Amino acid sequence: MPTDTLSAQALRQIKQQHPEIFALQKRYLRKLALIVLAIAAYYCFFFYEYGATWPRLLSGFREIGRYFLQMFIWRDFVHWPFGYYLEQVFITLAIVWVGTLTASVVALPLSFFAARNVMSAPLPRCIAILVRRVLDILRGVDMAIWGMVFVRAVGMGPLAGVLAIFMQDLGLLGKLYAEGHEAVDKSPGRGLMALGANSLQKHRYAIFTQSFPVFLALSLYQIESNTRSAAVLGFVGAGGVGLVYAENMRLWNWDAVMFITLILVVVVMSMDKISAILRKKYIIGEEIPLYRYSQE
Repeated sequence: MPTDTLSAQALRQIKQQHPEIFALQKRYLRKLALIVLAIAAYYCFFFYEYGATWPRLLSGFREIGRYFLQMFIWRDFVHWPFGYYLEQVFITLAIVWVGTLTASVVALPLSFFAARNVMSAPLPRCIAILVRRVLDILRGVDMAIWGMVFVRAVGMGPLAGVLAIFMQDLGLLGKLYAEGHEAVDKSPGRGLMALGANSLQKHRYAIFTQSFPVFLALSLYQIESNTRSAAVLGFVGAGGVGLVYAENMRLWNWDAVMFITLILVVVVMSMDKISAILRKKYIIGEEIPLYRYSQE
């Protein structure tokens, strides 16, 4: 019965009959109020301690507005080097696809060595711990840092960008794939073992069959994410559209920066549509008519 139809006397009677429920509500509200106050105190401390004063914030907002105004005023648009811009966008996409797909292929078998339900014996469990720590190290270093390392190692260009994406995605996808393996239902594996299947068959048909949707979804999402993140690699000399960003920002060509950003947004939207199609086909699946009634 809705509370707005209760009289004050009826509500007091309910409180008297069930005091423990209202006591829990009061404790919950007190905890919520303390959390809100703690967050507010943290924000006050941050802005006070690190010099983010109101005049500085207002000045920053004015500068941002000025930059946005310059972004949407495209001067001498017909003489822009569109071929060069599109070439760098395609180079970025090539870097992303090669780096992410290679990392996905390598991370998939590596993830089985990091999954606790696969490496359950004492010695394999030690191997799983070692593999997990290696994955922690790989994803603990940012993509831009990997880019600077490989620019020094192999020189400037797309190869450094591919290696940077590969190293970070290997650690990230390896961990996420392993967690996907660990989250599967154990019943199919027990059934296969009861039928005489070996460990490899169990991992293939009981574990990977269930974790494949996670594998596909994470791989597709990482391709989309890397398309956005790969722009940073150009700032450190790893090739791609980030180099165009750096050149135009140094020259204060904010209109060109906005144009390239819009191209990347369209690319990401297109990839999201392709990902949705693949998810629908290979994760959700299609209904299969097992019986069709045909009327003669």
